[in-house]
Amino acid sequence: MPESNPNSSMPDAPVFMATIKPHRSLSTRGFSLLMGFVGVVGLATSIPFYLMGAWPVLGFMGLDIALIYIAFRASYASARAYEQIVLTKLELLFRAVSWRGRVREVRFNALWTRIEREEHPEFGTERVTIVQGRQREDVATCLGRAERGDFADAFERALAKAKR
Repeated sequence: MPESNPNSSMPDAPVFMATIKPHRSLSTRGFSLLMGFVGVVGLATSIPFYLMGAWPVLGFMGLDIALIYIAFRASYASARAYEQIVLTKLELLFRAVSWRGRVREVRFNALWTRIEREEHPEFGTERVTIVQGRQREDVATCLGRAERGDFADAFERALAKAKR
C-alpha cells in the first residue's frame, strides 16, 4: 500500500508511492477445492436423475459447473488490474493498468493538485478524486470504504508535504 520517503531531498524523488490492487480472498488452492466440491455435489445430484431417465439434467448440471468455473476465472482475470500513484515534489503520476494490460497515465502538477473526498456519514469514504482544474481522476476504486479512507488520509498528508 502507500509508502512515504521522508529522506527525499531531490525534487524528483518520490514522496509517496502506492500500488492499489483488487483483493481476492479465495486462493488458487481454495478455488481448486471449491470446484472439486461443486463438481462432486453436481455429479451426486445428477446421477439419480440420469438413472430415472432424465438424462438432460446431467448436461444442465455440467453447464452450471462450467458457468461457475468461468465466473471465477473472470474474477481472477480482473484481479490483474491495478492503480499506481507516484507523488514527487514536482508532479503526481497516476497510472491505471486494466486487467488486459492497457495502460492509462495521467500526470498532474503536484502544486495545483487537490484531493476531493465524498463521505457518507454511515458508511465512510465513498469516493476519492484527484482534481487539477477540470481534470478529475477517481483513485482507489477497488478498495473498501475503510481502506479508501485510510488511503485518502495518507495521500492527503503526502500531498501537503510535497507542496511545502
